[in-house]
Amino acid sequence: MTSTRTPTERLSALPTAAVSDALDARGLPGSLAGIGRVTGSTLTGTAFTVRYEPVAGDDGTVGDFLDDIPRGSAVVIDNAGRLDCTVWGGIMSRVAAARGIAGTVINGVCRDVTASQEVGYSLWAAGRFMRTGKDRVRCVAVQTPVVIDDVTINPGDYVHADADGVVVVPAPHIDATLDLAEHIERIETVIVETTIAGTPLAEARRRFGYHTLQTRSAG
Repeated sequence: MTSTRTPTERLSALPTAAVSDALDARGLPGSLAGIGRVTGSTLTGTAFTVRYEPVAGDDGTVGDFLDDIPRGSAVVIDNAGRLDCTVWGGIMSRVAAARGIAGTVINGVCRDVTASQEVGYSLWAAGRFMRTGKDRVRCVAVQTPVVIDDVTINPGDYVHADADGVVVVPAPHIDATLDLAEHIERIETVIVETTIAGTPLAEARRRFGYHTLQTRSAG
């Protein structure tokens, strides 16, 4: 039976672990190493991409791309993993929260974490550091592909984040990946229930095919 839920609704109901397993089974890169939760509980949305590059002197810019981001988007910022200057702060978090933006993922650092917490904004990053990015970096591209941890993220790809980290599902593969991730989650739930009811864990895993769930043959 075809699901009546949108891909975003289906994705938001899954743990990133199941989605990562499904991506692995289908031979798709999508798990972003080194980026963790700063504020918020979960984040799910379609990618709005931004890329920064280093500058020397006074021609840096923090960018005014926030005005162009559709409601429900997940902002994905690539600052090349820099930990010495921020590209997201309190003004951005407050405005983004008020406009219904789903959250932000940064390959780099953020600041003004308290402001983000106060407005309940979802924020994932490689760390936090208070030094401004002004005159250190500049925004050079918006809504073009970015590459983070060897994962190419295109505008419109599906972004999902929770306590375990961030995964990105390419838009053309979203339905098949969701189908497999939901299957994996169902099987793991059955294994837990069967084991708690008295079946040895090894037997439950064998019975329900646990060891092949994440292999490429499963997809």
